[in-house]
Amino acid sequence: MEAARSLGVFRAREFVGCGFSREYLRRLGARGEVTQLSRGLYRYRKFEAVEYQTLVEVAKRIPDGVVCLLSSLVFHRLGTQAPHAVWLALPRGHRRPSAADLPVRLHVYSKVSHAAGIEEHELPGGTVRVYSPAKTVADCFKFRSKVGIDVCVEALSDCLRQRRATLPEIERHAKICRVSRVMRPYLEAMQRVAQTPGICRLRSSSGSSTWPVRSARMPTCS
Repeated sequence: MEAARSLGVFRAREFVGCGFSREYLRRLGARGEVTQLSRGLYRYRKFEAVEYQTLVEVAKRIPDGVVCLLSSLVFHRLGTQAPHAVWLALPRGHRRPSAADLPVRLHVYSKVSHAAGIEEHELPGGTVRVYSPAKTVADCFKFRSKVGIDVCVEALSDCLRQRRATLPEIERHAKICRVSRVMRPYLEAMQRVAQTPGICRLRSSSGSSTWPVRSARMPTCS
């Protein structure tokens, strides 16, 4: 019981790895102490529903996946999107997981792009892998035909305004995603806007470039 309580959301093999048998897990299920969410995935009955519970469940079922694009934007509080499914990235060549019972939208990334910019976040019930804000913005421009260019621009603007990424980070991931040329006009437009009255400039960590940030929303700009 204590193992189920501490794990929160868990796979059967994790429970067995704590020294308990599958038969004991079945007995807990029969008593209503744990709930089977899907094949091989369980949740302790008193585990509090949290904001990112679905992400935890998906991470348990598809451990090689990384939360990406719209779902990553929501996680980082960038933009105004509210996807109904978890957008998940898998490396090219990966076997397509059996997840028909999960609200998941899968996207195939190159192996290099899939491995770049991964953050691991400890949430109640488990660890979730999510792309960093800078990688997420670059990914959105890469998949702009799927998310919409307006979403890309909004994400880029929020990322810079909230200081969630530095200029070198964004440039590095733009190169990895091969969207440097695509992003350049939008970045240059933001530079021009920076010269408008009421706008201050946000300096990158390298000190070599600056980005526009509205001073009314970011009063501490230097």
